Amino acid sequence: MSFVVETEHLAAGYDGREILRDVSLRVTAGDVVAVLGANGSGKSTLIRTILGLVPTLRGGIELFGTPQKRFRQWERIGYVPQRLGAGSGVPASVGEVVASGRLARRGVFGFPGRTDKAAVREALHAVGLLDRIDDPVATLSGGQQQRTLIARALAGKPDLLVLDEPNAGVDAASQEAFAGALARFAGDGGTILLVLHELGPLRPLIGRAVVVHDGRIAHEGTPPEPAGHHAEPDHEHLHPHAEEIKPAICEWAPTEGTKAY
Repeated sequence: MSFVVETEHLAAGYDGREILRDVSLRVTAGDVVAVLGANGSGKSTLIRTILGLVPTLRGGIELFGTPQKRFRQWERIGYVPQRLGAGSGVPASVGEVVASGRLARRGVFGFPGRTDKAAVREALHAVGLLDRIDDPVATLSGGQQQRTLIARALAGKPDLLVLDEPNAGVDAASQEAFAGALARFAGDGGTILLVLHELGPLRPLIGRAVVVHDGRIAHEGTPPEPAGHHAEPDHEHLHPHAEEIKPAICEWAPTEGTKAY
């Protein structure tokens, strides 16, 4: 049987530090899997390793049945990083940022067509930001910027959506918008793998929870009951010398004079 994501006895880390130890995980098409754990447990490192952003030390990773190192269909994966500014300092509009999610589908040098423009508008509608399509990203709140990043991932029409702490530090309205957009994506047969510190409004959507502790999977099964307190968001950071970011998940700067939506 081919899985969307499969890791076998995975160990990973950087600078001589082993963060993940003997992690075996399988995600089937249509699954909605939440990776939970305390700060520094390795949960964000796990998904970054799956995406090739953290070096593998031992074990194996397969994506859609293909060893990660030979995998080339990155347009099948949409990635939403942890609280990175949607504009990344670039004076781009909301529509331009979301349109960058189509690059892996049409190629860097391709011009946006009707399908691309429709996908951008559909994705922004899904996260409740279609009315802000022409606004500079810098004018959005933190939660709205995170919604823009989710729309960017959705615009690429991925089969697998990977999110790292999408709810961390954002307003309740944005959390509800995330939940609605992800529920529709899952309802259409999409697969979701996301890191969460607490489940919040996403809890009804989660089919399976994977708890990471000290770099290992400590529990896998039914999502736990909501915690009675609010913890600080995780602050595991991508190492500056991590492996090359794959085309489908890289940051983007708009091409002058090209309106892609």
